[in-house]
Amino acid sequence: MTSAAAPASGKPNPKPPERSGRLSAEDWAQAALDLIAEQGVAAVAVEPLARRLGVTKGSFYWHFPSRDALLQAALERWETVEQEAVFGELEKISDPHERLRALIHMVAHEIKSHVIYSAMLQALDHPIVQPVIGRVSERRLEYLTASFRQVGFGRSAAQHRARLAYTAYVGFLQLSLQLPQSRLDHDTFDEYIEHVMATLIPR
Repeated sequence: MTSAAAPASGKPNPKPPERSGRLSAEDWAQAALDLIAEQGVAAVAVEPLARRLGVTKGSFYWHFPSRDALLQAALERWETVEQEAVFGELEKISDPHERLRALIHMVAHEIKSHVIYSAMLQALDHPIVQPVIGRVSERRLEYLTASFRQVGFGRSAAQHRARLAYTAYVGFLQLSLQLPQSRLDHDTFDEYIEHVMATLIPR
């Protein structure tokens, strides 16, 4: 968080320059997502976002009636972008084994998405957050199940394998939150991901 104290000269901190162009609703939603990644869901508020964007609160109310409406738009933006970026790219890979490997590798290295998802896990009691997490988790499990079916598992086995993969993902995020010192260095993390892929994907 930035300090509100005046600099050593005794002059107050200058205000951020006012933006000349009108911000879109998407600009506000993306700024809210950036703030969620940095400080969590509870940090989303109109005044700090307006300061960050260099505009007045009037710009916000041009697009959104309330803070909750902005939070809804931000989480839906995250949900949509993730769906298009991840699933859209993967569909270009024809081999199902390679597609699964690409999925795990892609998810493992989408750091900002992890941070946002972790922040949302810590706010599951929020009435706007919970439905989004529910939809995202259900869609991910369905995609994983279909992917494991395509590499040769039966319906039940594919469902179990999908749950195991997703449990490993969520559990790894939770472990990183609870035990920050357990975070792996780059090489060890890559070894871990290779181990996950070797364990989950049949050769």
